[in-house]
Amino acid sequence: TALALVAALMVIAERAQALFLAPTAVLARQHHAFCARCLAGSRVRIALLTGGTPAGERRTLIDDLAAGRIDLLIGTHALLEEDVRAPALGLAIIDEQHKFGVEQRAALVGKGVPWAHATQPDLLLMTATPIPRTLALTAFGDLAVSRIVGRPPGRGRVTTELRRWATPRDLGRTIDECLEAGGRAFVICPLREESDKVAAADAATIAAQLTTTLGGRVALLTGALAEVDKMAALDRFQRGEATVLVSTTVVEVGIDVPEATLMAVIDAPRFGLAQLHQLRGRIGRGERAGRCVLYHRTAEDGERLHILATTDDGLAIAEADLAERGPGQLLGTEQHGLPRLRIADLARDLDLLQSAHQRARALVAAGTRMPALDRFLRGVADGPLTGGG
Repeated sequence: TALALVAALMVIAERAQALFLAPTAVLARQHHAFCARCLAGSRVRIALLTGGTPAGERRTLIDDLAAGRIDLLIGTHALLEEDVRAPALGLAIIDEQHKFGVEQRAALVGKGVPWAHATQPDLLLMTATPIPRTLALTAFGDLAVSRIVGRPPGRGRVTTELRRWATPRDLGRTIDECLEAGGRAFVICPLREESDKVAAADAATIAAQLTTTLGGRVALLTGALAEVDKMAALDRFQRGEATVLVSTTVVEVGIDVPEATLMAVIDAPRFGLAQLHQLRGRIGRGERAGRCVLYHRTAEDGERLHILATTDDGLAIAEADLAERGPGQLLGTEQHGLPRLRIADLARDLDLLQSAHQRARALVAAGTRMPALDRFLRGVADGPLTGGG
């Protein structure tokens, strides 16, 4: 967030505007509060726009943005609505970029018009685990990557273990160990409610089971709740009134509870590797160590999750996700899916692809003629490619 703010200030110093998109209202508010603290007393004009912004205030924000009276606007999907325009847009920032589709990212960049000497706004994508398509675009040179290695100072170490699901009693014992040590626990389920079609744990049932032993210390948070009820459940957990929060993936981003030390995910194979890594990031945010327990039902499922137990490197996990799901369409909107490549393997050959990209840039910069590239570009101009690469 700090780096995103610095990047925004660089374009604002050139009299341009910046838009900062977050996937949830909770995360957008956190970013706004952080930026507001950092910019207190400055001349930078900052504002927040979410789906819950009152109609009158929203109209004023949109008018001020269009008139150049707002330098940095932070918000949720509300930033993507048709009437939101930033005529001097110099930088579009997207946090947790894996939560947004290709067209949504393009829509944010499209909120501006050319300003000064730029042809289009710069785009900054932030994520702990790049989606397969992003990793592939990086390999092919469409995106440049900067990595922040290591955890922020003062953060506890998080260990991850894979455990075969037996009975809810096993989960209860794991939670008891956490609470006895003075921590708080997340319990994540793939379903909100019980389903006749899907054999997987649901948050409502698990919360009811835990309530029989823990009483009012259990809170339930799912996407089906009204916004006020969601905030109430989260507030109880943050204040410590509830020490166990049973939820779905709505807590994947934007939740900061330093006292939380346990992340228990039931039926973990039903989630993507990147999702599980994001969920794991909800714990160990204070000085105390964190523990992530991934419950699975078969040995095969355990093998798929093994990388999460061996590394906390988001890029390495993204590479495993790339190998498993494929990169999707580089010139389309699919964000995963296996490509038709005769020889190359994007997961195996990332370093080679990066080296080839750097060499190609150097040749182009030197004015070297490349007949093979000319033929390829002529083929693209003539129509879509029909064969594999």
